[in-house]
Amino acid sequence: MNQKTTSKWFNLLTGLSGKVLALTIIFVMLGEVLIFLPSIANFRIQWLKTHVAQAEIAALAAEAAPGQIVDDDLRSTILKGAGVEAVSLSRGDKRKLVLRNNTDTMVDETFDLRSGNYFPTVMEAFSVMFLSHDRLIGVIDKPPAMSGDYIEIALHEWPMRDAMLAYGLRILVLSIVLSLIVAALIFAALNRVLVKPMQRLSTNMMQFGDMPEDRKRVIAPTRRSDEIGIAERELESMQRQLQGMLQQKGHLAALGLAVSKVSHDLRNMLTSAQLISDRLGEVKDPTVQRFAPKLISSLDRAINFLNQTITYGRAQELPPRRERVCLHDAVEEVFDTAKLLGGDDIQLINEAHHSLHVDADREQLIRILTNLTRNAIQAIETRKGPNSAVRISGDREGALALIYVADTGPGIPPAVRNKMFEAFQTAARAGGTGLGLAISAELLEAHGGKISVSSSDEQGTVFEISIPDRVDTEKGRVLPFSKVAKN
Repeated sequence: MNQKTTSKWFNLLTGLSGKVLALTIIFVMLGEVLIFLPSIANFRIQWLKTHVAQAEIAALAAEAAPGQIVDDDLRSTILKGAGVEAVSLSRGDKRKLVLRNNTDTMVDETFDLRSGNYFPTVMEAFSVMFLSHDRLIGVIDKPPAMSGDYIEIALHEWPMRDAMLAYGLRILVLSIVLSLIVAALIFAALNRVLVKPMQRLSTNMMQFGDMPEDRKRVIAPTRRSDEIGIAERELESMQRQLQGMLQQKGHLAALGLAVSKVSHDLRNMLTSAQLISDRLGEVKDPTVQRFAPKLISSLDRAINFLNQTITYGRAQELPPRRERVCLHDAVEEVFDTAKLLGGDDIQLINEAHHSLHVDADREQLIRILTNLTRNAIQAIETRKGPNSAVRISGDREGALALIYVADTGPGIPPAVRNKMFEAFQTAARAGGTGLGLAISAELLEAHGGKISVSSSDEQGTVFEISIPDRVDTEKGRVLPFSKVAKN
């Protein structure tokens, strides 16, 4: 037997198939044992009752003899034919010894078959099979022909033991044959219904684990409606989700590498632009004086963000440095930048009241509003109208600041809404990365806030932003704005 065959048999015996086969044989044999015990007990009872019936016939024959006198030879022949040593009948209060051998022997133990108790008969039968010497036993039972109230016989136990052993051997051989047949049938059924499908699942999982990117290794579920069919379909779903996540992670890794390479050179370019913008600040032109500080501020933010990207190797956001931010002023800064990007025929309407303040990181809040404003402008440009506009407003509900960004664009398709805050899932225009909304959601989550689509239809889309005020972790209460401003 070669090594491959040996390994195959070893895996069969130690694997799920071998365990199912072993358990099947054990349970079938256990069932046979449970059947064997009452069967051998019943065999003993029937053997004794047969001798009781034969002894009754012998007793009736002896009573029918002339003068009820039987010579020694005939008595010995009758007792030997019945397989007993003595017979006595009881009628009413009288007990009569009908037949007996000439030898005087004492009965070792007496068994009463009239009780009918199950458990003692099983134990008695089991003990007989392990006798080491012959005994003379007495048996009491009701006579089958009703020749008296009860009949009592004496007989040797050794012949019964031999008959029981022969019967037990036949039962054992039959049990083994039946066990093998039943075990083979059960194993074949379980192997087909359970073991092979489980082996298919485990093999597929190992193959998929070796190369999860390969679409050919996704399991093809069967049409089974039981638990294994459910497991196959769930496994297919998980494998496809994992492949999608791996593709997204690969996209992120490639993008991160590209960003790291670009960021280094772009930082140098922005530094040069910063030096030029400083010179522009010295120009006396009013328009230049108006936009130069905003240009310098934007360049400072861009250089700082690029430094973080290069330092950490990825765009890792710093914890928000929260302060009291006037929403109206932040929106004005966002709109001033948006006007420089174009869209002169799109109205930018700031409806945030001067008294409304938000407990947030100013730079991150501006980034969030800039992303949403840019997306709104790009959406409106796909369907411009005479009243095209982007409108930002705000409100406050206790310790919760609410910001609304509304546009008059064509609305968001329903199929996109469930994934619009995930990276690379949506893009407002061709060539976009689909990162704006994902970044905004991440920044808001760091503030303990969230972003959602309040409404979206053919009339336009409204995004709702909620930012809660900070909570004093020691006292478990919202910090008042006076204390927020100091922190």
